[in-house]
Amino acid sequence: MNYILFDGASRDALLPFTYIRPVAEIRIGILTIREKWEKYLGYTTSTVTEEYLSEKFPMVELEENIMINSSYLPSNDLVDKIKNLKTDQAIFNNEEPIAFYVKEDREVDFDSYEVIQFESDVFTVKNTWDIFSKNEQAIKDDFELLTKDRKSLPIPKSTNVIVPENIFIEEGAKLEFTTLNASNGPIYIGKDAEIMEGSIIRGPFALCDHSTIKMGAKIYGGTTIGPYSKVGGEVTNSVIFGYSNKGHDGFIGNSVLGEWCNLGADTNTSNLKNNYAPVRLWSYETEGFAKTGLQFCGLMMGDHSKCGINTMFNTGTVVGVNANIFGSGFPRNFIPSYSWGGSGGFTTFLTKKAFEVAKVVMSRRAIEFTTEDEKILEHVFEETKSWRKGYDS
Repeated sequence: MNYILFDGASRDALLPFTYIRPVAEIRIGILTIREKWEKYLGYTTSTVTEEYLSEKFPMVELEENIMINSSYLPSNDLVDKIKNLKTDQAIFNNEEPIAFYVKEDREVDFDSYEVIQFESDVFTVKNTWDIFSKNEQAIKDDFELLTKDRKSLPIPKSTNVIVPENIFIEEGAKLEFTTLNASNGPIYIGKDAEIMEGSIIRGPFALCDHSTIKMGAKIYGGTTIGPYSKVGGEVTNSVIFGYSNKGHDGFIGNSVLGEWCNLGADTNTSNLKNNYAPVRLWSYETEGFAKTGLQFCGLMMGDHSKCGINTMFNTGTVVGVNANIFGSGFPRNFIPSYSWGGSGGFTTFLTKKAFEVAKVVMSRRAIEFTTEDEKILEHVFEETKSWRKGYDS
């Protein structure tokens, strides 16, 4: 069977992270949503996404296909029902399709389908804040999936350990003179990752392949450091997708960073309002601030965005793609894509300059900035122009 992951109705609610990727490429827990589905299904998948993303993330359609909503994460029960779908059958969660069977070039009409309601609990990612607020459970689920019937590398003798059976170390990982407390959840250390001396880590925690925790870091539970990232200072309940750096002291909490981000030394995010009120976050759908229902919510930073040293972010700040923030004081809590500046005001970060930076940053990780990447980011620049009204170019 051919499995295709589609973005679904939540795509816009997951901006800015879905500006340059399909929903399936969001990382939560240890794996991306696509990687989870492929491990459960035992098959590779392709994608139905926005047209401007389809060259980089193409759909592969065969004569018979099963479409799966990427906002839903797999479980054994759900995957079993999906694998048993027949022609003209669909699985729904209330009014929303989770998965459905479709033949090539045939228009989908759910009125003609047999609808199967999925009654079990579902794990969904439908808002940006779900990525960090549900990350603890996602780490636990992925840990079980990745480590079942496998044996960890031995924990070095110099490491202080609590509940060692909840710790898994992949091949090539390095750690000495660190403290790992897995009493509240598992700790996963990926291939060729490194935890430097003096670091203190509480689970649930995931350090993905080739990433580094700098000396003396303090990492609290519910945190994922995606591949090829470097992190220091203090971090709590946050997700870094990959290829991003928070290499120095400073605090981030209840936050999400996309790929190719960099936080300058002593960058700090507020994750709690002074009056302890629930946090609102900018919504690209409503062009206003949406209720999260959360008391703790920090920074949502889109891909390729950067900030200078000593940057301070207010509680519930949303930063778009390719923004560059610097200077004293608190910048506003919605910073559009391709913004250059800070609390004193912004100008437009033109694509020519932004792409020059992207090429240098990506080349440091031996990754090419392709024409596909350039087209996608050009599209984002045009799509987000309305947010930059009043800027001087």
